[in-house]
Amino acid sequence: MLVHFFFHLKNNGLPVSIRELLDLINAVDNEMAEHSIDKFYQLARLIMIKDERYYDKFDLAFSSYLNDETRMDQLLNKSIPKEWLTKMIEKHLSEEEKANIKSLGGFDELMKTFEQRLKEQKKRHQGGNKWVGTGGTSPFGAYGYNPEGIRIGQDSSRHQRAVKVWDKREFKNLDEDSMLAKRNMSIALRRLKQNKKQGALTEFDLENTIKQTAKNAGFLDLKYQSEKKNDIKVLILYDIGGSMDYHVELTQSLFFAAKSCFKNMDYYYFHNCPYEKLWLDNQRRAKSSVSTMSLLRKYNKDYKVIIVGDASMSPYELMFAGGSVEHMNEEAGQVWLKRIVDYFPELVWLNPLKKSQWHAQSIDIVNDVIDNRMFPLSISGIGEAINKLL
Repeated sequence: MLVHFFFHLKNNGLPVSIRELLDLINAVDNEMAEHSIDKFYQLARLIMIKDERYYDKFDLAFSSYLNDETRMDQLLNKSIPKEWLTKMIEKHLSEEEKANIKSLGGFDELMKTFEQRLKEQKKRHQGGNKWVGTGGTSPFGAYGYNPEGIRIGQDSSRHQRAVKVWDKREFKNLDEDSMLAKRNMSIALRRLKQNKKQGALTEFDLENTIKQTAKNAGFLDLKYQSEKKNDIKVLILYDIGGSMDYHVELTQSLFFAAKSCFKNMDYYYFHNCPYEKLWLDNQRRAKSSVSTMSLLRKYNKDYKVIIVGDASMSPYELMFAGGSVEHMNEEAGQVWLKRIVDYFPELVWLNPLKKSQWHAQSIDIVNDVIDNRMFPLSISGIGEAINKLL
């Protein structure tokens, strides 16, 4: 059964190896799953998946594997004993829920009937009150109704009455193509941190000490190294207001994650496009503005620059003097954007819109000015952006 499970994961795009399969078989043989479906899921994910980006894909693959009739039958009757299911489900039931199950003759009768239906059923079924399928009033399946059933293959709850749910996805927002959530912002940004050795030789170097001691025939030769410090310097420019109001929560999460990741980080605000002035405080635009030219003089070219915005505006703002919606700009927006791009060689633009939504003409103009260094504000998008910055 685990071999079929292994190939099912591979067919669903998960980078699993034979070594990991052997580790999982060994773990199951040593009863590390402790007769629990949930613990088997956690054990399989721990052994088979080494990158958090694939957690959601694993959830989907694990769910679809269980939902397949043949695989479910194998799972119930061969490698995973019925006692696993019984102990796991009873553990999570309240006294009221246990009482409700008596409508089918008790939990044992519910699971027994479920196994029998899986053995008897030969094809997909829809409607009715008996088979595992969709709709209808059978206690097994999806998109139907029964006071206490087993929900299989349904994306969300409708009546909040299922005894067991096979399809719960715990890590949906960790998918590499999903838009970022707070908990994985830091994960996505962490790769930009570069630790370099700086200062005096004060940190014990264990690896080099072992090598040198071995070379000296066992006579201890202590070695030290400089302390590693993160010397990355980051400058972030945030688009605020207008259409960006729809992305406030996302950009706010990015802001807090970046502050926690980078010690050397400064940030400024702009609206639609950086012009001759930027703001230190979005709430006090007029009083807290700084000239863009002074910013270019203040920061060295080794700063990593990240511009965050949807780049959705009238093309006039980018192409013509006086095109700004907020003030009379003497030079077109793309002129100022080009100055920033030319000064900072390591610059990217993160767009909170999905790439499939990049329809505005202004997005094409901005992307052309920044040499096609615009990426979606998703895990995979930030990964691509960081590769450009490193």
